[in-house]
Amino acid sequence: MKRIAQLSYHTSPVAALGGRVSGGMNVYVLELSRELARQGHHVDIFTRREGDGPAVEILEPGLRLVQIEAGPVEPVEKEDLPAHLGDFVRNLLRFVAGEPRPYDVVHSHYWQSARAGIHVARALGAPHVTMFHTLGEVKNRARITEEEPRRRILHERNAARRADAIITASDHERAVLRRYYGADESRMDTIPCGIDLELFYPRDRDAARVRLGINPGAPVLLWVGRLEKLKGVDILIQALAEVETPGTQLIIVGGDAQATGLREELSAQAEDAGVRDRVRFEGALPHDALPDYYAAADVCVVPSYYESFGLVAVESMACGTPVVASRVGGLVSTVIDGVNGYLIPWRCPGPFAEKLDVLLNNPHLRHNFSRAGRRNVERFRWRNIAMALSSVYERVETRKSRDANEAAFDALSNEALESALLAE
Repeated sequence: MKRIAQLSYHTSPVAALGGRVSGGMNVYVLELSRELARQGHHVDIFTRREGDGPAVEILEPGLRLVQIEAGPVEPVEKEDLPAHLGDFVRNLLRFVAGEPRPYDVVHSHYWQSARAGIHVARALGAPHVTMFHTLGEVKNRARITEEEPRRRILHERNAARRADAIITASDHERAVLRRYYGADESRMDTIPCGIDLELFYPRDRDAARVRLGINPGAPVLLWVGRLEKLKGVDILIQALAEVETPGTQLIIVGGDAQATGLREELSAQAEDAGVRDRVRFEGALPHDALPDYYAAADVCVVPSYYESFGLVAVESMACGTPVVASRVGGLVSTVIDGVNGYLIPWRCPGPFAEKLDVLLNNPHLRHNFSRAGRRNVERFRWRNIAMALSSVYERVETRKSRDANEAAFDALSNEALESALLAE
């Protein structure tokens, strides 16, 4: 049984999904922490205080959410959050000083938390495990208009160099960390993201459509995620205009008040393409509301320019809904082309529209993809993921302890040698 500090500085794992900074990482941190607690560990999730919630909240036995004062308590733009990292680290360490037992491992998520994790782990004498979730260098290369700041990439390189272990969600992420960041292969562990298969499972499509007010006979496409340009929603709206299956509808789930500008752009694009009346914007929704949307859809579309893992695709397949996705990043590890969905190598509307028409007009093929998809996601159960992470924690803690003992032994040996020389 270990005491584990999970650091999620820039976003709370209990925030509503689909916002500008709330997506798959939020799900990952919360669900991983829950499963680790169920396996007997004590887990504290540290996040920046935002709002008037309790400083310490027990989420379930063995799992607490700890909000740390760092800057204003109202929302702060993600670009401005690094300015408050020093306060976050100092106040986190003050909290830890009042705890009955130290933490055995620090696990940081995203580059800003990784910066904090370096200092927290060093102050506690604990090993530092980090997971980046997305990488600035890869985002800039994925889409020419992306402008991730240089300081982010420099801090990612520093964290990759100094962490005791790096968790990668896919072989692709492992490869780019090695290629662009010079990460040490021996300190990387590839462990996929997990999924709650008791929440995401095949449901009756017609019943789901009744609950959501969707036409029972309409062909339905679904997009889920944070509403940002890197997600390629503009490609999907143009593909909808090129789909030949009559009456095809598109439901877009995601996007909070901060994404209003992009939502208006996409709405105007749909208007210009003549499909605005067939596009439904749902906004950000709770995670447990998503299974009905997956069940109601005929196809889930993931036209992203970059995905480190592609949680939406896995959730969709778990619900028995086939996926048409970009052939990028971690999606290559989850979607098996021609088996449980299609992978599109070109990020342009035509190829997406072609495969969407194939699936929308072939219920037998959709059924086969559905069965294959559900079988494929069994390996992503949270129990398996948490057990794999526990092994990493055990290994880095043992290595840290061994290195400390060796350093102490070396220091004593040098002291004894010095005494012997003086005696002579």
